[in-house]
Amino acid sequence: MPEPFDIINVTADNVEKTGFFCYMSKRKEPGYKQKRAWLEERFAEGMKIRIIHEHGGRDRAFIEYIPGENAWRAVHAAGYLVIHCLWVVGKGKGKGYGTRLVQECIEDARIQGKRGVAMVSSDGNWLAKKEPFLHNGFEETGQAPPSFQLLVKRFGADPLPAFPDDWDSRAAAFGPGLTVVRTSQCPYNENAANEITKFAAGAGIPARVVELGTAREVQERAPCAYGAFGVVYNGRLFSYTYFTRADFERLLAQSGG
Repeated sequence: MPEPFDIINVTADNVEKTGFFCYMSKRKEPGYKQKRAWLEERFAEGMKIRIIHEHGGRDRAFIEYIPGENAWRAVHAAGYLVIHCLWVVGKGKGKGYGTRLVQECIEDARIQGKRGVAMVSSDGNWLAKKEPFLHNGFEETGQAPPSFQLLVKRFGADPLPAFPDDWDSRAAAFGPGLTVVRTSQCPYNENAANEITKFAAGAGIPARVVELGTAREVQERAPCAYGAFGVVYNGRLFSYTYFTRADFERLLAQSGG
């Protein structure tokens, strides 16, 4: 029986038509344009995006992954594929789409002769939780503050991927005041950075935005394992996701700001 969906392989040749799942209705927004430009170089580095599109329906799920040497996550994973994002939305949930996409990535890693597949997960927002990966044979091999896990599906006995261990010094390097450390890997980062710097200005807190422009910068400088976004306040990691004004005020109160 044929499957009720297609798996679209997004490439440099068709991305203008297919989009990249996120921000599909906001192609004129700066965040979409930044991600679109970012992808131009990433496809040449081995980036893969696969989207599940239900017949007669909508895009319901997607996965984005890339060779570990070019990963925009703060993890050392040479020889592995690193999953940036796995997302299932709306009526696509509960249909096994996440597992199907993870299995597609695992098979691709075998075809490419990789050591395995790695993923940074989190109990918070903006990253997939670890359970779908554990159900697909991944193991939790590391943790990083505040709530990140390193999940790995290893094919042989090669060295495991690993998180850095210098998180405090990374955050301290951004100095006093509030620094939003961002990339163009996620189209939501533009609005998140703008809102957070607006909150800071309203509170009279010096703020700046630092753009990490290469995978190497992310791997070596990002203040948290997520890599694509982070908020540092007075040399300490404040958050790694978008937050509301109320969240901002609560975090300031907790930090004594």
